[in-house]
Amino acid sequence: MIVCNEADRIDASLAPLAGWVDQLIVLDSGSTDGTVELAKKYTDSVHQTDWPGFGAQRNRALTYCEHEWVLNIDADEVITEELKNEIDAVLSEPDLEATFIKFPWHTFLFGKTLKHGRYASPQGKLFIKTGANFKHRSVHETLEMPVQNIRILKSPLLHYSWRDYYHVQEKHLKYAVLGAGDKAKKNKKSSLSFAVLRFFVDFLQQYILRLGFLDGKRGFLMAIILGQYAFHKYAALWALQQESSQTEPKR
Repeated sequence: MIVCNEADRIDASLAPLAGWVDQLIVLDSGSTDGTVELAKKYTDSVHQTDWPGFGAQRNRALTYCEHEWVLNIDADEVITEELKNEIDAVLSEPDLEATFIKFPWHTFLFGKTLKHGRYASPQGKLFIKTGANFKHRSVHETLEMPVQNIRILKSPLLHYSWRDYYHVQEKHLKYAVLGAGDKAKKNKKSSLSFAVLRFFVDFLQQYILRLGFLDGKRGFLMAIILGQYAFHKYAALWALQQESSQTEPKR
């Protein structure tokens, strides 16, 4: 688990893990709210580090893992007893061929779960460590594996991503700007008109194609938020281009 300032919810996430997993590792990157002290109630393997980005931090956490299977979980996620039992049963199968196990994701938005769309997709959280590596991205780090035999379980992982409306917007804006930075490093280009287009494309994809409308008002709000996320990402990329053009030496 990689964390920073999660004191208000880390207890709920760590408590079901302590005593169940063989090794519980927490990497903290500068918490000032007591997160480290709370984590130490559940494990001695708490490490304080700098922040190199999501991908690099997860790879750093992997170096501490001593066992074959790794569960990558965040402080806003809570594992249920049903999911723990199902994991135990699957990992006990004598001829298990899976190397990458996904869980149904029950994401809560203002007290109710989103049953459709991006935040309802199964998440790959449990995997064989050998050869596994997270892409060095600032955000949305993808797990790369030499062999990826996927198994999807039935029991859900509970996901409490957002504390309130401000946090929803703050988190998506932060990730959008980080994503823009990754694209800029790859010399990707954007324009404000493309950013506007992506707002509507991503909104329609979430609300219509991914059936977000079935989640009622919450589904509509999440489609708007994801449209905003897309707009901010490509508008931020455009802004980085403008800043870069101002600093380039004139010939």
